[in-house]
Amino acid sequence: MESGGVGGFKLFSLGLQHVLAMYAGAILVPLIVGRALNLSSEQLAYLVAIDLLTCGIATLLQAWKNRYFGIGLPVVLGSSFVAVTPMIAIGSQYGVSAIYGSIIAGGLFILLFASFFGKLIKLFPPVVTGSVVTIIGLSLVPTGIRNMAGGNGSPDFGSSTNLLLSFGVLALILFLNRFLKGFAQALSVLIGIVAGTLVASMLGKVDFTDVAEASWLHLPELFYFGAPSFEVGPILTMMIVCLVIVIESTGVFLALSKICDQELKEKDFVRGYRAEGLAITLGGLFNAFPYNTFAQNVGLVQLSKVKTKNVVVAAGMILIGLGLVPKIAAIATIIPSPVLGGATVVMFGMVISSGIKMLGAVDFSDQHNMLVIACSLSLGLGATVVPDLFAGLPQALRIIVSDGIITGSLTAILLNLFFVVRKKSNTVPIDDNKSIA
Repeated sequence: MESGGVGGFKLFSLGLQHVLAMYAGAILVPLIVGRALNLSSEQLAYLVAIDLLTCGIATLLQAWKNRYFGIGLPVVLGSSFVAVTPMIAIGSQYGVSAIYGSIIAGGLFILLFASFFGKLIKLFPPVVTGSVVTIIGLSLVPTGIRNMAGGNGSPDFGSSTNLLLSFGVLALILFLNRFLKGFAQALSVLIGIVAGTLVASMLGKVDFTDVAEASWLHLPELFYFGAPSFEVGPILTMMIVCLVIVIESTGVFLALSKICDQELKEKDFVRGYRAEGLAITLGGLFNAFPYNTFAQNVGLVQLSKVKTKNVVVAAGMILIGLGLVPKIAAIATIIPSPVLGGATVVMFGMVISSGIKMLGAVDFSDQHNMLVIACSLSLGLGATVVPDLFAGLPQALRIIVSDGIITGSLTAILLNLFFVVRKKSNTVPIDDNKSIA
């Protein structure tokens, strides 16, 4: 289903589906960071609202392809989970003002060096890109599975009710994809989430307290937590985080380019990186978060077959509206974890299938390619399932490898470089008059 004749209601519905797909991740980061830093309820409410607003603006920046920035693909941006632990560490040691000083510096760093990062695309042949996208999908699956069971810390984790809800939503999405066509099929995830939430409400598993207590209007405020401070340690840490975000987003860009049959050139990546740098800088100015391209929405693009950027523009506008009207934003928070898990697990699986499709272009007769895939997938999935794997490393190193996506991605890039360099060094000019035994 391509863009051309998508009407207003259809566009809104498809955009809303993208918002619901990434909503849990978008609001989870401010909730984790805010509570870890002991923010008040009022400050926490601001953090969630400004995060949604900035997610929307960041999404529009990427969709608006122009001479200077914007990838022009159907991508949705959200707050990066990679930044959670570093933000808490910086806030605890240096104060909240240092968090936002480091985010502003990190965003400017990406902006200034976007052209240099664009030249590194040569380090991403199919064996690397396919591995990275597969790792992204694999690293997301455990979150989806935990949500199916009720979510971390749930008192009824793994209960039959939670499992029936989650598998019911999954079954409905599959049924709609099997028997429906066109717009209804494209909305299968949204229909599944709404139906699952209605059933959960009848079972008494939906709490409307947050909706009742939320305010009707919340305007953004520059430097809400005070003027930023610029400390060397936090700035260097956030620069590393931003580099990690660039690596992760590169994999997502490549996956979407394959799905949308849109070949990306070096200048496209540069514009994409600049848009993310702008989004991160904006996050620092309005006391929000570093932002990156969300992989879960890639799965939705592939599942819905709607490849137009107009849909993510609609999603960006919805996110801005939610950020300005917390009362409406709170409605999305009532979706029970099992319902969300049933919907997201199929989308995360679609990301994995995209990666496998990309690996189809790899020459598997080359043992070195097999080793790159084997090691990157193993370490990426291992670091995701066993997050304490690198707990004994120094803080600076732990930030780099604490995320399974980054661990696996760096492994794929470095191993590919190692084998490529070795192949070149072993290439010896052959004299046509001599035979080689």
